[in-house]
Amino acid sequence: MRRLLPALLAVAALSACAMTDSTAITAKGVKREVPKNPPVAETVRGLTSFGHALFAATARPGSNTVLSPLSIGYAFGLARAGATGQTATELDAVFGFPSEGPHTSLNALTRQIVTTDDPPPPPDQDAERDAQEGAPEPPVVGIANGLFTQEGLSVRPEFLRTLAAQYGTGVRQVDFAGNAAEVVNAWAEERTAGRIRKVFDELPARTRLVIANAVYLKAEWTTPFTDPPEEGATFTRADGTTTRTTLMRRDGFLPYAEGTGWQAVELRYAGDELAMWVLVPRAGGSPGDLLSPAVLAEVATGLGEQRPVRLVMPRWDFSASLDLAEPLARLGLRGADYSGITEGAVLDQAIHRATVTVDEWGTEAAAVTGLAFAVSAPAPPEAEVRADRPFAFAIVHRPTLAPLFIGQVGDPSARD
Repeated sequence: MRRLLPALLAVAALSACAMTDSTAITAKGVKREVPKNPPVAETVRGLTSFGHALFAATARPGSNTVLSPLSIGYAFGLARAGATGQTATELDAVFGFPSEGPHTSLNALTRQIVTTDDPPPPPDQDAERDAQEGAPEPPVVGIANGLFTQEGLSVRPEFLRTLAAQYGTGVRQVDFAGNAAEVVNAWAEERTAGRIRKVFDELPARTRLVIANAVYLKAEWTTPFTDPPEEGATFTRADGTTTRTTLMRRDGFLPYAEGTGWQAVELRYAGDELAMWVLVPRAGGSPGDLLSPAVLAEVATGLGEQRPVRLVMPRWDFSASLDLAEPLARLGLRGADYSGITEGAVLDQAIHRATVTVDEWGTEAAAVTGLAFAVSAPAPPEAEVRADRPFAFAIVHRPTLAPLFIGQVGDPSARD
């Protein structure tokens, strides 16, 4: 199952962000735990299945699509710490979270995947590359959580304890009537090396809480594409129309697998911990079908021996934005009760943004998932009881209904 991690990161590849701001709320005295035997494999299976289901529910045939199951999983994993009742049950079903919750697994995944706790440095766009000189740079993988609450909002202690123990973070207080959107957007830009500059188009005045997750990946191929590219090559779209593009070429020994209706090749990044799986269906096949858990498991098993392979593929550079509310509802997440975070918290917006660039040298990808919560007012009273005239009272032992005291109040201003 460890081989499935690169598949998640290849689509769009935490250290928990340090809450050093004076307006931060943290669970005092609670240290980040080192999980023992966390159900990581189960969590990865769940995220893999969720990613395919969300892709199938949102990707238009033939369109460019990128999303990060990992980022969405982290954001809703954090929200799971405050979900109650049916909402919690639906989250576990949609995301395949373990019965004991996703927190220890996400904690462990962070420790295994992340290479830096600091915000990633923006890449030097003007840097010149020479394939014949120097080794590839080590990968940079960052996963960050940002939690922002309205100034003065009371956050439940158990939620804060989970944040501190499993995510190593706290909650930052902001003013949602003021510059909160700018604060969240600036955080996202910093944590994605400038790749994603905006999380929400707007935050309504009713917003009282935002949970945000950012995943960033910058990784160079172990071996870059140095063979002469095919200029003006034909790329056939899903509808049969064609376009002209440049196709990168690479000949060499690569992990290769094939199955019914598909071929797969593995491109490793420097360090060999991360890889991209290029999954090509036979003519007329659907790329989305190759992202199913069953096919990915078959690919993982088949990518064993390296074989002489000629790989020809285009560069790509695109972004995607996704309103998660409707597709998640179709997948079964209809509840919005997160009162385990704060009294009356309900999910109001769920936005996912992702971007990916692939060229001869490697990959840069980033994703941000933002969840905005409103706080509902107390339910209006269904009845009114006005004890503004003489009334009776009884103090009873509820299990037995034994009357300990009974009486009446005829004049509350009288002392005897």
